[in-house]
Amino acid sequence: MATLEMPAVSECTVAGCSYNHDGCHAFAITVSGGDGSADCGTFIPLGTKGGLDKVVAQVGACSRTECTFNADLECSASSIRVGAGASGADTAACLTYTAR
Repeated sequence: MATLEMPAVSECTVAGCSYNHDGCHAFAITVSGGDGSADCGTFIPLGTKGGLDKVVAQVGACSRTECTFNADLECSASSIRVGAGASGADTAACLTYTAR
């Protein structure tokens, strides 16, 4: 499957992430994790805001091979949502993740 456009991060509700200020401003995120968790590997809990001012983040890579949307380590969802992970507000997770 050839992908010309990566799925956008349509929503991020994790206020403690440096890339989230009125939306995710990382150039691209990585979805990682283990044991059924689809963590945002780009999550950085610092007080300093980061990222690019005029960018809507995209999914650069996904290592959750058991996700319905994972095709050759690329996300095939039209967009994803990021929110608090299972550990609470100090983590971020892909809420679009769906196990096969």
